[in-house]
Amino acid sequence: MAFQDFDHISERRRNERKQKLKKRITIAVVSTVVLVLILAAAICACVYRDSVSASNSRNKTPPAAKPAKEASQSEKIIKMLCSGTDYKQTCENHLSKAVRSNASASASSQPKEFLKAAISSAALELKKAINQTSDLKFDTPEQKGAFEDCMLLLEDANEELNSSISNVDAQNLGKLSSATPDLNNWLSAVMSYQQTCIDGFPEGKLKSALQKNLENTKELTSNALAIVSQVSSLLSISGGNRHLLAADRLPSWMSHEDRRMLKAQETKLTPNVTVAKDGSGNFTTISDALAAMPTKYRGRYVIYVKAGVYEEYVTVTKKMVNVTMYGDGSQKSIVTGSKNFVDGVRTFQTATFAALGEGFMAQSMGFRNTAGPEKHQAVALRVQSDRSIFLNCRMEGYQDTLYAQTHRQFYRSCLITGTVDFIFGDAAAIFQNCMIYIRKPLDNQQNIVTAQGRIDKHQTTGIVLQNCRILADEKLKPEKSKFKSYLGRPWKEFSRTIVMESEIGDLIHPDGWLPWDGDFALKTLYYAEYDNKGPGAAVNGRVKWPGYKGVIKKEDAMKYTIGPFIQGDSWLKASNVPVRLGLFN
Repeated sequence: MAFQDFDHISERRRNERKQKLKKRITIAVVSTVVLVLILAAAICACVYRDSVSASNSRNKTPPAAKPAKEASQSEKIIKMLCSGTDYKQTCENHLSKAVRSNASASASSQPKEFLKAAISSAALELKKAINQTSDLKFDTPEQKGAFEDCMLLLEDANEELNSSISNVDAQNLGKLSSATPDLNNWLSAVMSYQQTCIDGFPEGKLKSALQKNLENTKELTSNALAIVSQVSSLLSISGGNRHLLAADRLPSWMSHEDRRMLKAQETKLTPNVTVAKDGSGNFTTISDALAAMPTKYRGRYVIYVKAGVYEEYVTVTKKMVNVTMYGDGSQKSIVTGSKNFVDGVRTFQTATFAALGEGFMAQSMGFRNTAGPEKHQAVALRVQSDRSIFLNCRMEGYQDTLYAQTHRQFYRSCLITGTVDFIFGDAAAIFQNCMIYIRKPLDNQQNIVTAQGRIDKHQTTGIVLQNCRILADEKLKPEKSKFKSYLGRPWKEFSRTIVMESEIGDLIHPDGWLPWDGDFALKTLYYAEYDNKGPGAAVNGRVKWPGYKGVIKKEDAMKYTIGPFIQGDSWLKASNVPVRLGLFN
């Protein structure tokens, strides 16, 4: 089901692409053959060196029984693949053990077998951690609740590790590099799930014990991500610059009515069911409409939500894939709630609306948490859905408004309001043409737009604000000088946020970015800006942290556009949503 039909391709363009595709296929085939020959030659060279070394030592004390030729080859490859990991000894130990127990991995010496073994090792350790965690004792309702969240998160991690293993298993050597984006996506989410599990527990012995239980699987998942990169480097074939700058047919910024200025032309969708509070539809609540969704529905399932304020807590479960939900407008069709941390609800569970099922799309919908700034963490929207799309939507809250939790996410022409860390999480999320309004916080608070949660340098996650506007809302405007406002702060050690081609208002402090706690993450984070404008965009007064990159070059900014960062040149264009694939300028 399309949101909008635009950017039709001419027949001449199709023919050109066919010719390019044929050329790439030829290059890929030849390069793959060459790569295999090179790899074989490298292995033979290693084996030859081993045999020469053995010959030179014949007159010395006889060594223990030598390993088979294949095992020797495997150990060489293991050392090469583990060289790029952060936990090399853990990597070598587990891969060697896996090879010894798996004759096919030893005999084939193919990179895919070692990659599969790396992910399988992480999966085995996760199962052990789950069993160990189940044996822990929980003394308070808070601990028991955190445990329930943890079990859900670790089950998600387990599923995505298994998906990764199946994906590798299904690929041949030549196509393995094409699986890299999905593997990076799933394994990055696995790391995030594990950390979110830990974060849910209060400080103390129980949290420390849980962290220790998950230490091995965290290291192995990190290693698996690094090996994905290593194998991809070996097998990747340059296909030229396919991330072209797409023509964007939406108007430029306007001075008034900001929420309308880039509103996409909407195609009238044909709903499967209609939700209406007044009883004029099939259901009176969104939750009932989702519960009635066929379990094995093929294609896109469309739910139309008529104008109204829906006071309910909605979850689009993992089983509910390819759901489109559209309303009569982001200020007309609104889902609202008020769960919050101060009242005893864990941040993970405060969301008014949670989107988990893959391929979720929302259009012209509003998501609110009305708890207020005094209630601290209170999520309006939590998104775990891979390849999720939010078009012309509105997310309203204060602290932690939008939890971009995991996977690949795209937000277009949305309005997001909040105070403290109000766009946070560990997804690979791009916000394009969005209005970001900073609200008035509590008197003792500072405003921070983003708090990105990448915990490992190999994760392919981050927050990208592209062609957005970052401004004060109407209530903050007259008092903005009383409060300090920042673009972001590092929630986790490898936090990554890029603000590019955006208008930054004068309320943003010249430092631009705020520390989380002392010098935590200041060397390991990645914060960057590119081609921004407005009174808050000057970088001469910005922080001097080692991890702050300042204004990056155009070729570096391109890495964080739709195609390279979230592979949206395929799934977004296929959904016919309005999108700019490259930079705007």
